[in-house]
Amino acid sequence: MPGFDLQCVLFDLDGTLVDTAPDLIACLQRTLLQFGLPGVDSATVKPQISSGALAMIRQAAPAADDDAQQEMLAFMLTCYQDNIATHSRLFPGFYEALSAIEAWGLKWGVVTNKRQRFTLPLMEALGLTPRAACIVSGDSTGHSKPHPAPMFAACASAGVGPKNCVYIGDALHDITAGKSANMKTLAATYGYLRLNDEPRLWGADGLIENAEQLTGWIKDSLCR
Repeated sequence: MPGFDLQCVLFDLDGTLVDTAPDLIACLQRTLLQFGLPGVDSATVKPQISSGALAMIRQAAPAADDDAQQEMLAFMLTCYQDNIATHSRLFPGFYEALSAIEAWGLKWGVVTNKRQRFTLPLMEALGLTPRAACIVSGDSTGHSKPHPAPMFAACASAGVGPKNCVYIGDALHDITAGKSANMKTLAATYGYLRLNDEPRLWGADGLIENAEQLTGWIKDSLCR
């Protein structure tokens, strides 16, 4: 990659760096029970996580009207805030990947559409806050992804230029945001993909299936 001087690795959070599905789905199931609705198969709502809690509720309770869905959303988010990292963990190999990134003298950070009230406690609970060069949430700027504003905010916080970053995400809006900010992008195919998602058509600079492929891509970039 001529002219590419990698300095910072940026991650989406849910479905890319951290497997938050167990806690989010557990809170959704508790919400459904609270509102007298049947539980839902986890596999049917997991692909909605990248689109937010309301999308999960709409998938699980499509017959509920808007007011009911908003009541369910408030209950679910309170439940989630109280159980932010009960079962959530980094995806396999990513503790080692972050250590490798740091050992290579690179910065890393998070750019997510998750709200600060959830992002910051989750990062803290996982011991990631002191290590991250930047943490940008969905309400940190006036726009959320796919708008590039969060990407630029992350660069400003980390003290790097967008052209010297790679952004990894598991949704089209992640890749769109990264490309709009003139970053390299990698699509995480192990994430919370929908059945009709086709990451190979998103225009990313590469596809990664696991942490080892990410560290391999970074190593190759540093050697060129």
